[in-house]
Amino acid sequence: MAIVLALLTATAVAFALTERAKIELSPIAGTNVTAIFSPDARDASKRTATIAFRLRKRERVEVWVQSDGGDRVRTLLHARTYRAGSRLALVWDGFSDNGIAVEDGAYLPVVRLSHRTFVLPSPMLIDTTPPKITVRHPQYPIVSPDGDGHADSFRVPYRLDEPGHAILLERGKQVVFTKCCKLTGELTWSPRGAAPGRYVLSVAAQDRAGNVSHGTPFAIAQVRYVVLARNRVVARPGGRFAIRVSTDAPNVQWRLNGRSGVMRSGTLHFRAPRSGGVFHLFVFAAGHAAKCAVVVA
Repeated sequence: MAIVLALLTATAVAFALTERAKIELSPIAGTNVTAIFSPDARDASKRTATIAFRLRKRERVEVWVQSDGGDRVRTLLHARTYRAGSRLALVWDGFSDNGIAVEDGAYLPVVRLSHRTFVLPSPMLIDTTPPKITVRHPQYPIVSPDGDGHADSFRVPYRLDEPGHAILLERGKQVVFTKCCKLTGELTWSPRGAAPGRYVLSVAAQDRAGNVSHGTPFAIAQVRYVVLARNRVVARPGGRFAIRVSTDAPNVQWRLNGRSGVMRSGTLHFRAPRSGGVFHLFVFAAGHAAKCAVVVA
């Protein structure tokens, strides 16, 4: 009987200890660890990792970073005592204690307290490889960004080799930066109010670690509002001549030697002035104009 009572007592004590361990709070709280970063990132805020936590009670604390294999790589905080409630935020730049950049991969923060050591279950991933973006090339789009709903923009589908942002550059300047982090999507170039001419378009990408790829040209786009096929026409006095107009507007207005009118876009037909000389033909569409010299001889 005494043995049975002893066993029951031991079981009860063990159960109480187990239940107490279950409800005992961790000595550190509010843990926040950067998931991924790159020392080569363009954005300075993505070049380092932060390991932050709060102490529930007074502790002697030491913090380091270890590799996946358990080797200590960098000591971030040498043993030091902090009072209860202290908030610690330590920064790692991806270098070892010897000042050498570590290899890409996963690294674990380790926190040693007065009587206990924690390997935080929040790995920090170093990724220094820029992403790759793919689009169809070469392309030669023509846009007329006058707001009439016809050819106002140019769209191009893209694909990334890892989650990230797609970037569109116009003459080397970033004009589109997509939201993260789809592998596929569409870039839209809308050069509202741009001057007529040719524009080199390039694509690049940024991954979650902050690595940015070099811009790759893929298109030579032309901004065109209204363009005449020739800038000089020779005609007989009173003779007929034709000239083609390129525009996305369905109709154009014209003016020549005091006369004016409206014609459908495409090939325009005119009658030259009856007197000799040099005259100017003006063609208007969507608030823009093109000019051609008409030589009557």
